[in-house]
Amino acid sequence: MSTNVYDILLERGFIEQTTHEQEIKELLSKEKVTFYIGFDATADSLTAGHFLTVMAMMHMQRAGHRPIALLGGGTTMIGDPSGKSDMRSIMTKETIQHNADCFYKQLSRFIDFDNDKAIIANNADWLLNLNYVEFLREVGVHFSVNKMLTAECYKQRMEKGLTFFEFNYMIMQSYDFLKLNQLYDCTLQLGGNDQWSNILGGVDLIRRKEQKPAYGLTFKLLTTSEGIKMGKTMKGALWLDPEKTSPYEFFQYWRNIEDVKVEECLGLLTFLPMDEVRRLGALKDAEINHAKEVLAYEITKIVHGEEEAIKAREAARSLFGGNMKTEDIPTTTYSEQQFNEGIDLITLLVDGKLATSRSDARRTIVQGGVTVNDEKVTEFDRIFSTKDFNEDNALLIKKGKKAYHLYKIAD
Repeated sequence: MSTNVYDILLERGFIEQTTHEQEIKELLSKEKVTFYIGFDATADSLTAGHFLTVMAMMHMQRAGHRPIALLGGGTTMIGDPSGKSDMRSIMTKETIQHNADCFYKQLSRFIDFDNDKAIIANNADWLLNLNYVEFLREVGVHFSVNKMLTAECYKQRMEKGLTFFEFNYMIMQSYDFLKLNQLYDCTLQLGGNDQWSNILGGVDLIRRKEQKPAYGLTFKLLTTSEGIKMGKTMKGALWLDPEKTSPYEFFQYWRNIEDVKVEECLGLLTFLPMDEVRRLGALKDAEINHAKEVLAYEITKIVHGEEEAIKAREAARSLFGGNMKTEDIPTTTYSEQQFNEGIDLITLLVDGKLATSRSDARRTIVQGGVTVNDEKVTEFDRIFSTKDFNEDNALLIKKGKKAYHLYKIAD
């Protein structure tokens, strides 16, 4: 292990907080460390938010350390209150198991699980059959309610009312760390900075109960310059599953991020050398678009493979350059009869997810933000039919400068 992975993560912008900075740095330079990151199985795909932690896992594994991807089959049944003003909806065991299986499949594309190089674990294995009284005696005794109530993760929930149900979450996650320490000699927990309180709980539990060293480290959260979590689109989350977010839409998201975020995302979400990251991040005005294209291409290549990344890049270039390749553009189809009868522009925008509601669509049209086949349209009641099709037998609707959608007759 020549270069300490701690220095790599630090230089690339990952590290937000550590429990014992110097000790962690030394540990990572001296030995093969088993570490874990938890993934609560609240959906059937990982998101762009998870991708940052997956990148960190890849850096750690490349440096010779052993990742544990802990699927939250048990904790998902409670729901993490961190950063949430409302209680999570309760999911069935079957849904949670299905989601966990999907996560494993996706993670296997980034992490090498062969020959014990990484471990996949599921906390349902030890949480679902716990004896409550024994758990309180063994684990609950080590937690101070006063201290727990000061934790950042509970503050937002205190105003609306924090249920005892959710209050258990920190103890359960701490117990996960203890179990992984006992089962696999896992000594380090990594996670997003919103997990800091939960990670501290686990580190403290192992040190008290086992009298052994344990450490925690958090990563910065991907946010816009306004502090909103990055990875939200008009359709909702930016998914890593190509069926839920197409490679083209995924590419376009990163191609269109704010100028001020380009260098940060290049450091965190690509493997480009840091000299190149800084060079691209320093580009200004029109040239920054080149850096954004590199960013979008590199991230899409890691997530969807080189072929899809090239296709997405060519589709984006042809749109901006005017030689449109339609096969990679998000498309909505209607029956021939619907188009013959005519479809109003507001319906087209809402169906294509270019607007969140009919009133949002109307406002965008009136404000001059919509073009149909390169013609600006400001009449919100305009009807389109087959006679309005372009040479590709379609309508290409553009919202603003960057959002495109194609409308065709179903084959």
